[in-house]
Amino acid sequence: MNNSDTHHQRIAQMTFASVYPMYVSKVEKKGRTKEELHQVIEWLTGFNKKKLQELIEDKVTFEAFFQRTSLNPNAELITGVICGYRIEEIENALTKKVRYLDKLVDELAKGRKMEKILRGA
Repeated sequence: MNNSDTHHQRIAQMTFASVYPMYVSKVEKKGRTKEELHQVIEWLTGFNKKKLQELIEDKVTFEAFFQRTSLNPNAELITGVICGYRIEEIENALTKKVRYLDKLVDELAKGRKMEKILRGA
């Protein structure tokens, strides 16, 4: 994993609002719904649809986004490779959380069953 401070800072300063439309597009292209995406995000972060909309409108950074969340205790069960990085080897806590979210969106887009994505929740 690129452990440079620059890489982690870039992720920290990226806004959730800039990435969210890409998440929606990715899952909808593969026949999944925005509601399923929201279910996945809510499972990981605890943010419901209304709260997500507020965060999007406020253009919060990923750093602020994850500072406001209580990550699901089962998030550590999210493993594997995303964006070329093995999640369990990522040392930076914020980068790891962003990659958790990326991995869940990827699994949803690939047609994985919801109960598997949500790690038995």
